[in-house]
Amino acid sequence: MTESWASSAGVRASMQSNKGRDTKPELALRSAVHALGLRYRVDARPLTGLRRTADLVFPRLKVAVFLDGCFWHGCPEHHTVAATNATFWADKVKSNAARDRDTDRRLGEAGWAVVRVWEHEDPAEAAHRVQVVVSARRAGES
Repeated sequence: MTESWASSAGVRASMQSNKGRDTKPELALRSAVHALGLRYRVDARPLTGLRRTADLVFPRLKVAVFLDGCFWHGCPEHHTVAATNATFWADKVKSNAARDRDTDRRLGEAGWAVVRVWEHEDPAEAAHRVQVVVSARRAGES
């Protein structure tokens, strides 16, 4: 039997039940952005050749918004170290953060603006940050 990333069957079941989209922080951010009159695509790939999806995408304006979970992406304020399988999870978070930086770089090279939001951020404040970037992109079109 191969070694599992989960320390027990219960942990494995719990981790597998984590949602990939439509989480409470994501719904709150989408609602706040929508309330500002902004319309976007949900859970879409900004670049078709890149297997990475953004939580909110403004394709015409080339703005991609990512809502990052504190545990999964290594939030400097709220990230906690796993008590079990610590090395596995530390490596996982490190690779997630590296992938985030790579995604930002690739999108930037393709002319996209990237907005990163931590799950703990106030949705209204984060939505305002998104609005500022979208408005600047719109102004640049004229």
